[in-house]
Amino acid sequence: QVQLVESGGGLVQGGGSLRLSCAAPGRTFSRYIMGWFRQAAGKERAFVAAISESGGSTRYADSVKGRFTISRDNAKNTVYLQMNTPEHEDTAVYYCAASAGLWTGLLMSRRERYDYWGQGTQVTVSS
Repeated sequence: QVQLVESGGGLVQGGGSLRLSCAAPGRTFSRYIMGWFRQAAGKERAFVAAISESGGSTRYADSVKGRFTISRDNAKNTVYLQMNTPEHEDTAVYYCAASAGLWTGLLMSRRERYDYWGQGTQVTVSS
């Protein structure tokens, strides 16, 4: 069992920046592919970004490419999502997820690839 705890959400002005963190206590963090998803009100949970176990590979949704950056620090058992120039459309609850499978590039955007989920953190972008 992997416990994931997100933090860093809140209210941010459009064009500003915000960094989300997801802590995963335990010695096996470096074995997991990590991902970020988000769910806006009335919509399905959607893929945002994913990062491989070592951090050497990443994948982004087209809607955030060039604005958001996923990174990880395996020594701190933490994955981050740096959100730059957020837009109102980025308002959502953001979820951290962990996958015990193999890095498969395109398929890492699918929710079913992930085994563990955090409780989510709300991000609200003001216009």
